[in-house]
Amino acid sequence: MDYRIEHDSMGDIQVPADRYWGAQTQRSYQNFKIGIEKIPMEIIYAFAVLKKAAAIANNRLGKLDDRRMQLISQVCDEILAGKLDGHFPLAVWQTGSGTQSNMNVNEVIANRGNEIAGEKLLHPNDHSNMSQSSNDTFPTAMHIAAAAAIEDNLLPAIDLLIGTFERLMKENEGIIKTGRTHLQDATPITFSQEISGWKSMLEKSRKMLLLSLPGLRELALGGTAVGTGLNAPQGFDVEVAQAVSELTGKEFVTAANKFHSLTSKDELVFAHGALKGLAADMMKMANDIRWLSSGPRCGLGEIFIPENEPGSSIMPGKVNPTQCESVTMVAVQVIANDVAVGMAASQGNFELNVFMPVCIYNFLQSVRLLSDSLVSFNNNCVTGIRANKEKMDENLHRSLMLVTCLNPYIGYENAAKTAKKAYRENISLKESCVELGFLTPERFDEVFQPEKMV
Repeated sequence: MDYRIEHDSMGDIQVPADRYWGAQTQRSYQNFKIGIEKIPMEIIYAFAVLKKAAAIANNRLGKLDDRRMQLISQVCDEILAGKLDGHFPLAVWQTGSGTQSNMNVNEVIANRGNEIAGEKLLHPNDHSNMSQSSNDTFPTAMHIAAAAAIEDNLLPAIDLLIGTFERLMKENEGIIKTGRTHLQDATPITFSQEISGWKSMLEKSRKMLLLSLPGLRELALGGTAVGTGLNAPQGFDVEVAQAVSELTGKEFVTAANKFHSLTSKDELVFAHGALKGLAADMMKMANDIRWLSSGPRCGLGEIFIPENEPGSSIMPGKVNPTQCESVTMVAVQVIANDVAVGMAASQGNFELNVFMPVCIYNFLQSVRLLSDSLVSFNNNCVTGIRANKEKMDENLHRSLMLVTCLNPYIGYENAAKTAKKAYRENISLKESCVELGFLTPERFDEVFQPEKMV
């Protein structure tokens, strides 16, 4: 491999000749060979947005000349287009402030910009990082990436599944089935009512996520090292937030208190709480669907789901609810990630949180997994759900809890006796009730109407 010599405040170091990163990136790359987890590309792209926005703001405020602003903007556009993905190699397990990733972006911008210019016009600290600090850029990138991931990826995925459930509700109106509580038979519901519960879970989660977005739209940029804004010009924080908004098409604002925004990650904790709530609901939903489709002959078998893959290497013809299993594994991971996000957020020491890379890594993984999982679950499972009307009707009329409709006519205790006798002797509720002398056959038929119990 060919190398070139790069220099920083600690001296000279060899850097691969075909990479745009510089000395500080190389030192981090060599010193933190830990795991396979890299800083998410969503964070790198968010850095590109904020670096371009900072250049624009510095130019508007008279600190950065037009030529350098244009060079920085051009490289940031290349980063956002995915053309420079191979130049951001650093591990999540680095400095807790994300300083080395901030410098990685600064160095790539400077070296690539100088290549474009054909002369050395950009310095990673003096120009790429002008009016900034790692301590305010990394939390800013976290918020930009988190808000974009939720708004651009997760909310559309939720809406897709909501739409499918709306269609299924209409298609299954009037189908009555037995309800279940404690995994035991309960009083009847309609299948569309059951589906409406799943749909409402998604709608509630969507509202909770929307509630979290205003906090994520607050940017730390302008606070620089400790929140005082040292070395940033007056009004830079407002100007740069406006530039970020213009570049993203989303409304971002400067954080009112930079001492809070540098050290606290409570907005991410709040937003991830909504992600955890969605994961919990998806776990319940997927479990319902795989229980209801269990069988095909020895389970509940009340719904059919798409048969996507062979389910066994030894049992011919077996098909498993694989999409449901995938959803539940994603839910477990997201719920586990919530612990990491919360623990990381609790480690704000004085003027800075130093667990930021692991915090945002887990946050973005949760959004990514949920977004992909919802789409996969929708397309490969939920869209193909069909009611097994015969099995639903059979189970409904075998349910002993239909006896509940007799309470107003024979009382709770007599209804309990009716159900227990029917279960013990394996006879119908009607036979049991008539044999016990509580109702005549004619009166039983008159008051026993399961379809009116929903």
